Amino acid sequence: MTTPASPTERKPNRLIHSTSPYLLQHAYNPVDWYEWNPEALTKAKTEDKLIIISIGYSSCHWCHVMERESFENNDLAALMNTYFVCIKVDREERPDIDQIYMDAVQSMGINGGWPLNVFLTPDQKPFYGGTYFPPKAWAQLLRNIHHAWQNRKSEINASADELTAAISANNLSRYLSADQEKQETTVALNTIYRNLEANFDYVWGGLQKAPKFIMPSIWLWLLRHHQLSGDQQALKHFTLTLTKILQGGIYDQLGGGFARYSVDGEWFAPHFEKMLYDNAQLLSLYAEAYQVTKDDSYKVVVYETVAWLEREMAHAEGGYYAALDADSEGIEGKYYCWTTHELEKLTEDERKFFCAYYGVTDSGNWEHGMNILYRTGNDEGFLNEQGIERQPWQEKLNRIKEKLLAVRSQRVRPGLDDKILTGWNAMTVIGLIDAYHAFSDDHFLTSAKKTIAFLKKELMNSTTCYRSFKEKRSATEGFLEDYAYLIKAFIKFYQADFNEEWLRQAEGLLEYTVTNFYDSTDGLFFYTSVKAEKLIARKKELFDNVIPSSNSVMAMNLYHLGIILDKQAWKSMAERMVDSLAELIQKEPNYMSNWAIAFTEIRTGLAEVVIVGNESMTYKNTLQKHYLPFALFMGTIQASELPLLKGKQTPENQTTLYVCRNNVCRQPVQDVPNALQQLLKKG
Repeated sequence: MTTPASPTERKPNRLIHSTSPYLLQHAYNPVDWYEWNPEALTKAKTEDKLIIISIGYSSCHWCHVMERESFENNDLAALMNTYFVCIKVDREERPDIDQIYMDAVQSMGINGGWPLNVFLTPDQKPFYGGTYFPPKAWAQLLRNIHHAWQNRKSEINASADELTAAISANNLSRYLSADQEKQETTVALNTIYRNLEANFDYVWGGLQKAPKFIMPSIWLWLLRHHQLSGDQQALKHFTLTLTKILQGGIYDQLGGGFARYSVDGEWFAPHFEKMLYDNAQLLSLYAEAYQVTKDDSYKVVVYETVAWLEREMAHAEGGYYAALDADSEGIEGKYYCWTTHELEKLTEDERKFFCAYYGVTDSGNWEHGMNILYRTGNDEGFLNEQGIERQPWQEKLNRIKEKLLAVRSQRVRPGLDDKILTGWNAMTVIGLIDAYHAFSDDHFLTSAKKTIAFLKKELMNSTTCYRSFKEKRSATEGFLEDYAYLIKAFIKFYQADFNEEWLRQAEGLLEYTVTNFYDSTDGLFFYTSVKAEKLIARKKELFDNVIPSSNSVMAMNLYHLGIILDKQAWKSMAERMVDSLAELIQKEPNYMSNWAIAFTEIRTGLAEVVIVGNESMTYKNTLQKHYLPFALFMGTIQASELPLLKGKQTPENQTTLYVCRNNVCRQPVQDVPNALQQLLKKG
């Protein structure tokens, strides 16, 4: 019989000195945890002990379950402490470590996930692992592996060597196509579309699978495909997807912001954790959707999500926290769900309409009599069914939401992961700037500037950036993800206010990244800097997941900055990256969707919009309200030395717009409609 550790008996372990919220959650476990550091690795070698590396993150539900069941248990902790050196890793702080050992577990034929528990030899080589283990299975596994190490050490070392060799090999070559014949662009783009379309869910939107992740870059590409092809079916599925998502429980109907995924195929029941990286990308997605459709429900989503970020996720000095947990008071979703009894604070009339609008039932539409708020249909149908006018209903709905938000704010909040990650914050900056472009609302640009100022102050030192901040910055240098999104954010900033200092920042960071991350042998970037800690493998991130791969972002950075600064070498690097993956992009767009955006931009080309004169900002803002995904914006009031701005004149002090392609400009015009016509003209 195992015995849990009494809270009054617990003493802090080494993790008490960590800055990671996830590691701090384990600081009172009876397990003798180490962080990943030389002390732990040296101890394993000196004492010839196996290593347990346990990887998770603060808002991971099953991480909490395994901690409660196993890591807080005195007897199981004793087994771990006696036989192993135990290391805890926050995957968000050290994605480089997570990548390696996730690859190892998947190479064993085991599904990956978190918590990720991997057994290593004293020299860090993996030989066995898995995700969540129930307490009895964990105890038996600990004994079996210790016994095997005592009696079959040579077999374990041989297996670990073989697995390490497999995950250390640069196995990306099988995905790269050298010197392949270029397929005609329209044919290639149609192939991408057909391979995506084969998986469309035409009832609920998104892809036909459960659980359902939103995967923003898929829908961003689909909207670009519609723009180029005029395919109305593509637009129809795009709007179906975005509308079903915003109506579902995956969207916080009261407070704004999106959960990580829905456990079903209908966007109804979310896994309630909220991640900054999802919401950052969804600002961009819904802002672009509004530019195309002018659907006010998409605008509301952007404004509500930014309001949630600023209310619940913002550091006072700038920057946004990483995540909100799914659980509160040990129950998943408790903070967000409602019983009908809890709605009695509403008047009978308010309650009637609110329950009908959000699918609330007396017995509950989810577990334990609880209700997840979701919209049961479109507003037009609801208003007709209820016989009420839009304006009075909207005013009533806003009052009800304010009232219930006030009630909800008194509940025990989900745990907050209050570290600030450079890459995720740069993504948020990009989302805010995209919202600024769509709505011409200075508030979004002001918020973006406050965030980037925080990153520059706390997480950057000239052209070096660092991964995370919690009261102080971490010693870990940024990964390719951090550099890629910072560069993209600075390029976006320049196109928002034409301050050329943003370009200088982007240029310096890009040069640093090429010097320290680039592999000229295959034209791709390593995930870690050449100056980073040497692990058993140095990986490259290729496939787009919920977060697009850092290599695909770098391809676009090279291409965009290459155009703006007229650096052919950078454009050529981007073209090489995309060309080498063209076949894979077409065959597997579900996992290459951000690459598909880069592919589309490079194959179709980008317009260079140059605006010169006193009204350059006004003209730019008017243009950017339109959906123009294949245009880069440059401008100045006075003289500029940027290649495409140099020598551009403003006749009779009249603001002038030049629409150019490949450094060749069309007839200059002095009004936005003519410039827009040139931009949208085919050929």
